[in-house]
Amino acid sequence: MRPLLLALRPRALPPSSSGLLRCRGMKVYTKTGDKGTSQLFSGERRPKNDAVFQALGDTDELNAQIGVAVEQARVAANAFLPPKLEQIQSRLFDLGACVATPLTSASETKQRRTGVFDEANVTQLELWIDEMDAELPPLKCFILPSGGGLASTHLHVARAVCRRAERSVVPLVAAGDVDGVVQRYLNRLSDFLFVSARFAALKEGKEETKWVNQNIKPEKKKDSGDE
Repeated sequence: MRPLLLALRPRALPPSSSGLLRCRGMKVYTKTGDKGTSQLFSGERRPKNDAVFQALGDTDELNAQIGVAVEQARVAANAFLPPKLEQIQSRLFDLGACVATPLTSASETKQRRTGVFDEANVTQLELWIDEMDAELPPLKCFILPSGGGLASTHLHVARAVCRRAERSVVPLVAAGDVDGVVQRYLNRLSDFLFVSARFAALKEGKEETKWVNQNIKPEKKKDSGDE
């Protein structure tokens, strides 16, 4: 079972006295999914190739890729990004719980417990984006997702995975199963990851690789005798 789905199992997350979710005593294997279905927070079972599990899998992959970027940023002695990225990893677990609680089938009690994702999370990303962007040189052309160091490159990969996760959530939002704030968060997160990739390159003193359009020919220098 994938780590995110394991962490989101309803039986594995009883409410604590503080009202938060805790993760004690989780069993790695349950055998309940051996026939190709898995259980949502609503209690219903769906095939593992259902759109909900596709979105959860993409979000899980995104979280893991961000984890790689965190470690690379630490190696590069980037003090700014790791705590932000780790906070985002936790929010992605919250987001996954929300996706695993379809609004069209979950009870009101379960919706209140795991089906809510705070709009303030989107605002926080925007604040971090603005903070980093203030230090970056203006972007005057497209850049390649490489050349800015390992942390930067892994953040570009995370951005691409984030776009896929967003696409997988779109039909769930359209069907009324997931609140639109989840889609907005993933959309803003891809922007954050793009700016973070540029910021990581800046902090490592690496030059970003510019896109070269093969259809645009460089201008020929005029010969001094040409008039």
